[in-house]
Amino acid sequence: MTDNRKKSLTTPVGFIGLGNMGSPMATNLLKNGYPVIATDVFPESCKELQDIGAQVVDSPADVADRADRIITMLPSSPNVIEVYTGPNGILKKVKKGTLLIDSSTIDPAVSREMAKAAEKMGAVFMDAPVSGGVGAASLAKLTFMVGGLEEEYEAAQELLTCMGANVVYCGQVGTGQAAKICNNMLLAIGMIGTAETMNLGIRLGLDPKLLTKILNMSSGRCWSSDKYNPVPGVMEGVPSSNNYQGGFGTTLMAKDLGLAQNTATNTKTPIPLGSLAHQIYRVMSSRGYANKDFSSIFQFLREEEGQ
Repeated sequence: MTDNRKKSLTTPVGFIGLGNMGSPMATNLLKNGYPVIATDVFPESCKELQDIGAQVVDSPADVADRADRIITMLPSSPNVIEVYTGPNGILKKVKKGTLLIDSSTIDPAVSREMAKAAEKMGAVFMDAPVSGGVGAASLAKLTFMVGGLEEEYEAAQELLTCMGANVVYCGQVGTGQAAKICNNMLLAIGMIGTAETMNLGIRLGLDPKLLTKILNMSSGRCWSSDKYNPVPGVMEGVPSSNNYQGGFGTTLMAKDLGLAQNTATNTKTPIPLGSLAHQIYRVMSSRGYANKDFSSIFQFLREEEGQ
């Protein structure tokens, strides 16, 4: 072990946001030997992490007071703005030279805004949103898409590799978010297409397992058909076989598609299918699917046709 690595392992890492994703990510930092100083708006979220060795403090400002490397994992842009710039925010007590890594999925413009605010305080902000979901977070197999100063990338990479299998440098601040938003737009479009296709095939008398097998050896194959099939009983270990529990919630997908819509509007980019996917997931969120996995689009389509 290098001296730098030894020093790094004795220096605490701050972690703010211990939800479905943040909690397993922070746990993996602890497993890799890093002391963790954590906080969350819900004290019960902190309890589990405290039991395995994390130090819990009251606010993001308290975290910034004790750690010069901080990771945030929050639900949306307003949460990120509050945690960084609010009255008890990180930037109230941030030390010069602190590395701030935000793994939330938010508007790239907000990431750039936070980077400017951090820079004024002598700190460095990077966006590092993730792909992979709760399962990959637990197994430390996430993909991180990183935007920020290239000379700071190595320092960020050291921490991110404890929580993920792939860490990809995308460019300046905001480009990590851009990559994540583009990926999730395609994922949503692909899932809707897979669900429609499977539903049509079943209505035409095809066995869903057989149809899946054919799709996956043909040109229609995609991640949603071959790794995350939306039809109950076709695959084991995916949300569709567990009443669409776990996985990536419909409201979160609707939020990400909203970000895609905003950025498309701002850049005058046509996204006809992305816009339609956004509307579909928004309707689903208001019809009782909000907390179900986004692959429940299959069930939603079945209900729409009156079955």
